[in-house]
Amino acid sequence: MKPDFPYYDAMDLIQQHLVPRTYVEIGVSTGRTFQLALPGTRCVGIDPAPRLARPVTRGQQIFTLSSDEFFATHDLRAVLGGDPLDLAFIDGMHHFEFALRDFINLERAAHPESTILIHDCLPENEEGAARDRTTVLWSGDVWRLIVLLRRWRPDLEVSVADWPPTGLGVVRHLDPGSTVLADHYHELVEHYLSVPYSALDDGTMDDQLNRVPGTCCATSFRRVRTVRAVSSGSRPDGPPTRWFRRPDEPSPTAGRHVVGPPVRRSRCRTGTDGPPGTRQSERPSEEPRARERSRSGTMG
Repeated sequence: MKPDFPYYDAMDLIQQHLVPRTYVEIGVSTGRTFQLALPGTRCVGIDPAPRLARPVTRGQQIFTLSSDEFFATHDLRAVLGGDPLDLAFIDGMHHFEFALRDFINLERAAHPESTILIHDCLPENEEGAARDRTTVLWSGDVWRLIVLLRRWRPDLEVSVADWPPTGLGVVRHLDPGSTVLADHYHELVEHYLSVPYSALDDGTMDDQLNRVPGTCCATSFRRVRTVRAVSSGSRPDGPPTRWFRRPDEPSPTAGRHVVGPPVRRSRCRTGTDGPPGTRQSERPSEEPRARERSRSGTMG
């Protein structure tokens, strides 16, 4: 069983604080953070090989594609029912250039009050920050994206909360019309891939990443305060400028389903084997067999 990392609690608090209309997660894995979305939030998960621990629910879609394939073949706003992106979580490939492309594509569907969360921005050490995995706890070189955004996009509000185990980047004040990163993509990748980890680990990490306290805070009250500070960008002791929707709004009418090749079968809590996302109407019905027993006079 995986340990309960504090960033799970942070993700849960952010969902409750923002109450987003729409949520996109890149790198769904077992669905632990994906399932934290509140009822009524239209959710899109993107993962080429998800290992869902439970079926998706109403208003949730899983696309079994890489994020590059998804954005090349889908209009995210259309998938979200025409609504803009309110909240997103990047937790896919632990390589800088993949995270950069994901950010560019997500920002295009966002609006100025959207929030993009980026996992694994605060590496423990140089081994964990390497591009090739050699350690159990591996964040890769996603930290390069935070350094890039703070240098090339001063219009954004970028912070890294030090929620264990490897931090959570929070990006606000998005601009869907910005083309700076896309226009300079190749030169940015070439330059930032050449930046050594020592440039981050020279005593200036906190400043380069704009590191803020997370669950290392002593009390749960301060933990919530930090969530509000990094997710709303203003009035840390109060609600955001506006919630994206009321918590009591009805759920979207979109059905639950997994889009793409079948994912690994898992046992539902009901004891029925089937791929996550299987609709109740797709399971074999008992009714025809009951009618047959009735005609033959057989009971039970």
